[in-house]
Amino acid sequence: MLSYFSITYNVVEFIVSIIAGVLSGSIALVGFGLDSLVESLSAGIMIWRFSKHGKISRDEEERIEQKAEKLVGYTFLILAAYILYESINKLVNSEAPDPSLFGIIIAIVSLIIMPLLYYVKNRTGKAIGSRSLIADSKETLACTFLSVALLLGLGANYLFGFWQADPIVGFIIVLYLVREGVEIIKGENE
Repeated sequence: MLSYFSITYNVVEFIVSIIAGVLSGSIALVGFGLDSLVESLSAGIMIWRFSKHGKISRDEEERIEQKAEKLVGYTFLILAAYILYESINKLVNSEAPDPSLFGIIIAIVSLIIMPLLYYVKNRTGKAIGSRSLIADSKETLACTFLSVALLLGLGANYLFGFWQADPIVGFIIVLYLVREGVEIIKGENE
């Protein structure tokens, strides 16, 4: 149910962020919307993983758990590559978006929902011993960090005209995503 909720919420967030991003010319909002698709992909992996539960042997289930965990790790790296590209591109080309109050509202809503979803996914993953669900919860935590970055970037632009805040915070998020993704892929996820 957590994964179905994640997909539903993130598809709505994707659509709203893309529309707001196109209207304001904000790469940050478009990137945030694309992150919502990656988050949906991670949740889809969880649906696939748990659809096998109880229908296969324990050994097969462990193999699927490991595969799902690695796939979630790769979603971190995909997201990191995209954010790195967009952050560099925005700084090099001095792409300053129009201030977007609507984008700020999207970031605030995400900052309310994503930490709660992270907590429930992480707690559930630990309770059932699912490393892949714990990894998926970290994807949700990454979305929380991106919401903070989006809010800082859009807020700094809206209030002070400092559009560079978003790509600068983006670089910090890339470091987090790469570290987490590599740890998950190597099986060091806890």
